[in-house]
Amino acid sequence: MSGQRLQIGVLGGTFDPIHLAHLRLAEEAREQLGLQRVLFVPAPRPWRKSGRRITPIAHRLAMVRLALAGNPAFDVSTVELEQAGPTYTTLTLEALRAELGAGVTLHFILGSDALQDLPNWWQPQRLVRLAKLAVAARGELPAHELASLDRRIPGLADACERIEMPALAISSTDLRRRVAAGRSLRYLVPDSVAAYIAEHGLYLRARLGRSGSV
Repeated sequence: MSGQRLQIGVLGGTFDPIHLAHLRLAEEAREQLGLQRVLFVPAPRPWRKSGRRITPIAHRLAMVRLALAGNPAFDVSTVELEQAGPTYTTLTLEALRAELGAGVTLHFILGSDALQDLPNWWQPQRLVRLAKLAVAARGELPAHELASLDRRIPGLADACERIEMPALAISSTDLRRRVAAGRSLRYLVPDSVAAYIAEHGLYLRARLGRSGSV
């Protein structure tokens, strides 16, 4: 790899809990984009979810570590735990650039729905200068939508790269509801994560309260 830039994927999220679709997305990005590593970045205080009940970061971080065990290309970054106040993707990418050095290209992994919402994020103009946007989508990204977004965030279209992602209809919201209803998480999360959830009594109905719809 001497003389070549390292290609590093960045997958952020609440991971409440992490599940197989998260892991498959990271693997598709690694394989299709030729990434050397994919960093999972759990958000301790996601600003878009302020005011909502979220499982403590210690539990979410522990589940991410369990889920990534055994894959040398996957690692967890705690960079957002060092940020004061709400966490913003732009600041996270700046911190990672400073930590990893100039010889790295970052690929921020996100879904097509998040791409559409990007103009509402904090300082998205800076974000597209910090990283490629690895967009998980089935089929080509519509040119007219990219053009519209690029008018609002100059440089966005050039930063985008597509990841073909198989349809895996798994959501953390549904998983929390399954646990609250006493249903199995088998084949939806790694076995080690399911065992951790059971051991610590996470997502039980009494603890969910009003957060079941998050």
